[in-house]
Amino acid sequence: MTWSPNSWEQRLHAQEVIYPDRDALAAAVRTLRSLPPLVTSWEVERLKSYLAEAQLGRRFLLQGGDCAETLADCVSDIIANKLKILLQMSLVLIHGGRRPVIRVGRFAGQYAKPRSKPLEVRGEQTHPSYFGDLINRVEFDPEARRPDPGRLLEGYKHAALTLNFIRSLSAGGFADLHHPEYWDLSFLARAGISDELRARYQRYTRQLGEALEFMEALGEGSFDDLTRVEFFTSHEGLNLRYESAQTRHVPRREGYYDLTTHLPWIGERTRALDGAHVEFFRGIRNPVGVKLGPTATGEDAVALARALNPDNEPGKLVFITRMGVDHIGERLPALLSAVRAAELRVLWISDPMHGNTVKTDGGIKTRSFDDILGEIRRSFEVHAACGTILGGVHFELTGDDVTECVGGGLGEADLDRNYASACDPRLNYRQSLEMAFALGELLGALPPARAPAIDRRRPLAQPASAASEMTTSAKASHSETTWSRWASASTHSGGIA
Repeated sequence: MTWSPNSWEQRLHAQEVIYPDRDALAAAVRTLRSLPPLVTSWEVERLKSYLAEAQLGRRFLLQGGDCAETLADCVSDIIANKLKILLQMSLVLIHGGRRPVIRVGRFAGQYAKPRSKPLEVRGEQTHPSYFGDLINRVEFDPEARRPDPGRLLEGYKHAALTLNFIRSLSAGGFADLHHPEYWDLSFLARAGISDELRARYQRYTRQLGEALEFMEALGEGSFDDLTRVEFFTSHEGLNLRYESAQTRHVPRREGYYDLTTHLPWIGERTRALDGAHVEFFRGIRNPVGVKLGPTATGEDAVALARALNPDNEPGKLVFITRMGVDHIGERLPALLSAVRAAELRVLWISDPMHGNTVKTDGGIKTRSFDDILGEIRRSFEVHAACGTILGGVHFELTGDDVTECVGGGLGEADLDRNYASACDPRLNYRQSLEMAFALGELLGALPPARAPAIDRRRPLAQPASAASEMTTSAKASHSETTWSRWASASTHSGGIA
């Protein structure tokens, strides 16, 4: 089948939402097509070059945010808190892992959620399930649960507002590594954060400042690659009407870009090889993620890689494993071995959240901190045994002081205190920071950078870059040189050792 932004309409569409008002849907899609893009193609290509380096172990991907964003959460404090916790976690990972971190948020578009059942039953009432604020509303009544095409435009507008605020914060120095104290969330000083955890984080920020001062004293004039960090956006590309309406040709570039986000992903429920989602995402130039659960086979992984990345382009494909702590050791090796044997370029990252969801005796959905960390530890072990690289992690988390996951200071009795998620449980601030310290120790046990034989035999292709930007190869060279100097400075100043 010849690909086009709408060729997916001829395929079976898992998780399809039926809109009662077809005329209103067509009007909303026409409007979306006419609106400016939310992200740019050169941002997408820059992320792709970073992901290619992560495939070689030279960078590490930290992806995190809400299970399901809500339109009501488009508030400055909530957005800033999400950025702060990702910044703080990345600082800990940089210190422990001795490599740059790619920061990708599950925000500015994570408004749609797959559901196991199309209908929800409560007592005698049955209504459509809540599919996220991009589709309908969470209140359990007929009007709220009716799929509303107008919410496609509302989702776009709130994503644009979120991105605008993030870019403004970054341009204004919010994400300046000279001033990590700007990132401190107010409850860093609360009793829930242990003195030891607080002291470790504050020691890391102090060492970072000393390292940067040392480099500046040596006469380094530019620290753009290190001192002003970047954020990229991601979301599950569930609603293909929303995605395809913002997919377009870009001047002076080949192919189509989905400009709703930098890194869309295909969910475990929608990754059928002959399905609508694989058909749509095989045709775009963005890097694409795919969730792989415990039912995925090596043959599935190879077929998906060939469909979504037929040219075996570096940085193009991200496999996100989500198998659960009880299954990862048994199921993951077959996937790694099959993809490696086929010599396919893939960035492997771990989603330790979705395979570890349970319900308490009281019916509350939760996750265990220990199970989440356990799946990450086991993933590192399996990758080491198979000679592959675990290049990132994918968390559902928040910068707010919620009580949704047990462990890290919370028990089941605490869950009712501030359970705020619209769908699945998230790590709170303390749990996220503790997870980052544990992950940093795991990264610190790895060599600073290592590449499998397949990548040494095949040099990375250089993606196109905007005329106004440094070429990708020059940026990578400058970034690696600057990084090595900074790591050396950290050692001299008592930082990274």
